Amino acid sequence: MVRIVGIQFQKNGKVYDYDTNHLEVQPGDYVIAETQRGTDLGQVFSRPVQTDEKETDEPLKKLIRIATEQDLQRSTENREKEKEAYRICQEKIAEHQLDMKLVSVEYAFDNSKAIFYFTANGRVDFRSLVKDLASIFRMRIELRQIGVRDEARMLGGLGPCGRPICCRAFLDEFQPVSIKMAKEQNLSLNPTKISGVCGRLMCCLKYEQDHYEQTRKIMPRIGKEVITPDGNGTVTDLNIVKETVFVRIANGDANEIKEYPLGMIEKVQAPAYTHDEPPRAVQDSEEGEDPTSADKAADKNPADETQEKNRTLRPAKRNKGGYQMKQKETKKAEKSDISKKEHQLGKPVMRENPNRPAANTAAAEQKEEKVTSWADAVQKAMDSIR
Repeated sequence: MVRIVGIQFQKNGKVYDYDTNHLEVQPGDYVIAETQRGTDLGQVFSRPVQTDEKETDEPLKKLIRIATEQDLQRSTENREKEKEAYRICQEKIAEHQLDMKLVSVEYAFDNSKAIFYFTANGRVDFRSLVKDLASIFRMRIELRQIGVRDEARMLGGLGPCGRPICCRAFLDEFQPVSIKMAKEQNLSLNPTKISGVCGRLMCCLKYEQDHYEQTRKIMPRIGKEVITPDGNGTVTDLNIVKETVFVRIANGDANEIKEYPLGMIEKVQAPAYTHDEPPRAVQDSEEGEDPTSADKAADKNPADETQEKNRTLRPAKRNKGGYQMKQKETKKAEKSDISKKEHQLGKPVMRENPNRPAANTAAAEQKEEKVTSWADAVQKAMDSIR
């Protein structure tokens, strides 16, 4: 068993679990503990609790000792040094003309290093600034760039509600906030009304988001028909906080909008489909059979059915070139289509060209006469020899 106590090192900062190391501490006491930055002064935030070591995720660090008057005096001196370091760093930033805004300075408890927090729109080359600060303070210097939310948390301020901002008052971690939360809560999407002093969406949008999500699931949607004590109507608006529904009800020729609590309205149930009476088309035909299937089966030829079965059973083959048999079938189908067209149109008839000139026909007739005269001459010569 180990005794665990919560320690807070910064005001409204994150609480860390520590092993009491057999020290009797109470909430509000100051202690010296080991941190990643070295030894630091912290304040006890909660009462010690005994738990099993196996239940802890990581090995816990132990408290060193209870803070003394000298430790508290040193912490006070460090706060004074931080103010002086802030002024000097501001002068050096202006001297080097760097586009950065200094937010805060933090001294380590043992004066081993000083951390300067700043904000900037982009990357800043502060190497020359670090050299000047190190030569002045004679200690390790760290410059850390932070966001606008961290800046608001360090500086503090008043929110739109008139109270201190939540991140400075009690928030130990920032929660993600989106514009969708403002839409679900029916808030104005004007950036000046839903943004905090940091310029980002207000953290308080996250507080009621779970309630809005759970309530919307049980409430009817806008535009749906519901049953009210005054009759059926249509939902026009919702009040998530009061859990009421605004319904438009027809009153003669006019419409009247009334507000009802969520428990006084009922949703209109859609008519359920019954499987007792099947559709008429299916009822007239046989069970599980399409009414048009009998007509299709009558039109089919048995020879076509055998061909279709053979095609489905015949595996696809490939030739040497890697082309499928389907290409050959398409070529055969094209040839058969051409032959069908020729059969329908009949054999081609050779007709005389009407544009052919008459001189060509006369020359052809003279040529034929010459050929016939030459044959007669040969025949006459043969007869004379005999």
